[in-house]
Amino acid sequence: MKTFYIHTMGCKSNQFESAIIKENLIKNGMIEVKNIEDADIFILNSCTVTHKSDNEAFYLLRSAKHKKNGIITVLTGCIAQIEKEKLLKYDFVDYVLGNDEKLQFFEMLEKIHSLNVKCAANDIMQLNQFHAAVLEDMAKTRASLKIQDGCDNRCSYCIIPFARGKSRSADINFVIEQINNFSNHGFKEVVLTGIHIGQWGKDIGLELLDLLKEIETQTTIARYRLGSLNPLEITDKLLEFLQQSNKFCPHFHLSLQSACNKTLRAMNRFYTVEDYLKQIDRINAMFDLPFLGSDIITGFAGETPEDFETTRQNLNKSGLSQIHTFPYSIRQGTIGAASKEQVEDIEKDRRASIVKEISKKKYNDFVLKNIGKTREILLEKHPDKKTGLMKGITRNYLTVITDSKDVAIANTLQKAKIINFENNKIFCEIL
Repeated sequence: MKTFYIHTMGCKSNQFESAIIKENLIKNGMIEVKNIEDADIFILNSCTVTHKSDNEAFYLLRSAKHKKNGIITVLTGCIAQIEKEKLLKYDFVDYVLGNDEKLQFFEMLEKIHSLNVKCAANDIMQLNQFHAAVLEDMAKTRASLKIQDGCDNRCSYCIIPFARGKSRSADINFVIEQINNFSNHGFKEVVLTGIHIGQWGKDIGLELLDLLKEIETQTTIARYRLGSLNPLEITDKLLEFLQQSNKFCPHFHLSLQSACNKTLRAMNRFYTVEDYLKQIDRINAMFDLPFLGSDIITGFAGETPEDFETTRQNLNKSGLSQIHTFPYSIRQGTIGAASKEQVEDIEKDRRASIVKEISKKKYNDFVLKNIGKTREILLEKHPDKKTGLMKGITRNYLTVITDSKDVAIANTLQKAKIINFENNKIFCEIL
């Protein structure tokens, strides 16, 4: 019986799809192992957001070949979709599966092996239907449900639309059925994921708010959490609905990318800094200490020191809770790659370091605002490894360590008071 080892890079959609791959292989008689040395097949579910992620993927594939003689390597994910057959020139890549094909991993691998070919990655831009893959993994505390795939935007820095195809939405009935299935199996929270979930419904004449209204009234799940949203997609109607929701967790991740209008225009992002700073203030005013995360790219083509200084100042005064940042990486096939005004790598990294420091301060300030507050927490199924104490996550996205070692309260919702923040750990006592 064949064994497999899988490594996942990148976004939550990839993490969800890797779980689909695992279930598919196990159902077909394969065994997952924890070490490459014990595996017959090494599967890499790749990301291609940056050159760094590409290089990491190739390193992992080479390493697998060195660690286990005769191991079969299968590359899937976004690099596989973009590069396809070109990847087969490398002696450390045995098979390539595209982003849609990987959702029927075992069957597709068997098919191309029987046909004596090495690659299965169709033109994803021609794909019009959402692939409704069902995840049955019950080991985690929080369930994940992919409700959308693809992206119709053409941001100047981003290659992902060409790796994921057009925006495609899951059917409402499918989403409701899956959430209720999770709830029936004991899950208290579901995370709605996708490549661009704010575009859910665009291809079927609906909008995200329509789906959330159905989740509110037609499911028995206690809590749901949203993935990343473009600032323009957070409308007044959506905010007002979420404010009144009994299920929504006040956790927003805003795909901002820059805090300078000139850079935003160059990125082909259709909003202004002033608009989204006002929106951040409004969200903070409407909810009780909502978690507001964001993405910022530093050193995009043409970003001058003055442009970055504008971004730095605007981020400092923003009401964000945390900022995920990374240096701009040239992606061939995008508008940004053709620019002659590229920023030196060392300067991109320097700017990213500055944003990371801003993020650290904002996160610490946000946590301190929560000290003394009573929060509903969802207890994880596994305790903290070092202390044996039970861990949980608040509605506003804080991971907390409790004062209890009682495993009987795992996977339950409890009221807890946030009491301390020390060594980057948040402590609470269950009430």
